[in-house]
Amino acid sequence: MNFLKQVLQWLIVILIPVILALGAVRFLLTPLFVQIEYRTPNFPEDPYGLTFQDRLKWSELARVYLLNRAGIEFLGNLTFEDGSALYNERELRHMLDVKIVARAAMWVWYGSLAVILLAGVWAHRGGWRREYRLALSRGGWLTVALIVAMIAAMALSFDWFFVAFHRVFFEGETWIFRYSDTLIRLFPVRFWRDAFITVGSIALIGGILFGYFGGRAERQ
Repeated sequence: MNFLKQVLQWLIVILIPVILALGAVRFLLTPLFVQIEYRTPNFPEDPYGLTFQDRLKWSELARVYLLNRAGIEFLGNLTFEDGSALYNERELRHMLDVKIVARAAMWVWYGSLAVILLAGVWAHRGGWRREYRLALSRGGWLTVALIVAMIAAMALSFDWFFVAFHRVFFEGETWIFRYSDTLIRLFPVRFWRDAFITVGSIALIGGILFGYFGGRAERQ
């Protein structure tokens, strides 16, 4: 039993960064983030003519697609006012890949949350609350270390970081687009830079809170 508790404590340490990062990703998948992002100062306009309202409309449908159970035809059937397809085949393949990754990430998030909560119940009833809180604290500080490393990589070269991220999570080169493609017009590089900053900021704050308040168990 003691061995199982030790394994679970280390699992908690590993899962805290996962929970914080994926929780931040889940925030990106809400309408609020896009609404805020498009209104940030100096957000680049679309040189090919999409208006602010156009971007809100089409980006919302893209967001909904990532969370619903519809097939790729949900996006494939969308057209501009002139009847031309909103997305080309490469964009549709990439959006399908993104949906697969996003759904998997959400399942990992839900499962990680369940493990942490069930471990908390066991710790409360089994009399090892102090060890549980220390595991939360260590997970928080691990999150801080990982986010600092991510920030350093982004600071050195965001382009390198962005490419490396896509090569880890996506096969092939379906994520490479022309500037005239709809996905780039809706979600330019500035959008993704701010998205990574947002995820990092939320996870960093969460990590500090877990690290500090969980660590109080050691000082008591």
